[in-house]
Amino acid sequence: MSLFRYARRSILAVLVACTALLGGQPAAPPAASTELTVSAAISLKDSLDEIRSSYMAQHAGVALAINYGASGTLELQIEQGAPVDVFLSAAPKQMDDLQSKGLVADNTRRDLLHNEIVLVVPKGATGVASFQDLLKPSVKHVALGEPAAVPAGQYAQQVLTKMGIAEAVNAKAVLAKDVRQVLTYVETGDADAGIVYSTDANASTKVRVVAQAPEDSHAPVIYCVGVINGSKNAAAAMDFEAFLSGPQARAIFQRYGFGIPNP
Repeated sequence: MSLFRYARRSILAVLVACTALLGGQPAAPPAASTELTVSAAISLKDSLDEIRSSYMAQHAGVALAINYGASGTLELQIEQGAPVDVFLSAAPKQMDDLQSKGLVADNTRRDLLHNEIVLVVPKGATGVASFQDLLKPSVKHVALGEPAAVPAGQYAQQVLTKMGIAEAVNAKAVLAKDVRQVLTYVETGDADAGIVYSTDANASTKVRVVAQAPEDSHAPVIYCVGVINGSKNAAAAMDFEAFLSGPQARAIFQRYGFGIPNP
């Protein structure tokens, strides 16, 4: 056997052995050195998914896991010890509650965004053009967030109470676990109307907005962000919080219809 052919076979043998050791697969890239868990109001999902991709593209050593849900449910999870680094609430109340229990790191709470409350109906539906129209006999089911856990449901109750129609509308209520489920009930026709955030209505092609709640009919819809006390990655959590308030994230939030509070 020539020296050339012998060398060639030796090289092939080494390559085969290496491939076998790797299970026939290329070596995996190194894992991110920091993992952050973010609990966020589900009404932020579309915008925050995009922000997550942008942030991770610029911070190769950080992996972001986002847990979406109703703000009240997420608050309860944090109170029960869920390993969360950053919390984004759709209302101040849930952040207030955590802060009163010492669960929000000092000087990290920020007002991040604001939103509007609107009444929606299925795209082709007629007969409902105002909140007062919810009293019509033809309106059988009105989708609302569960007030105990869903800020959108709490704001909806404030609006209905201000208008003097809460008792009558609540008799028709179909309660949902979060604001996206409210939207789904209206999209599928399981509800004749629903009360959601304007950003959720903007994200759907299956509903239309028929009325916006007057500003004086409910508390301001303010989204808050804070770093959870005891986070094992506090520095990275504060960096992500700062990114959320920066120009790139704000541009994304605004594109999805959120407002930015005045500094």
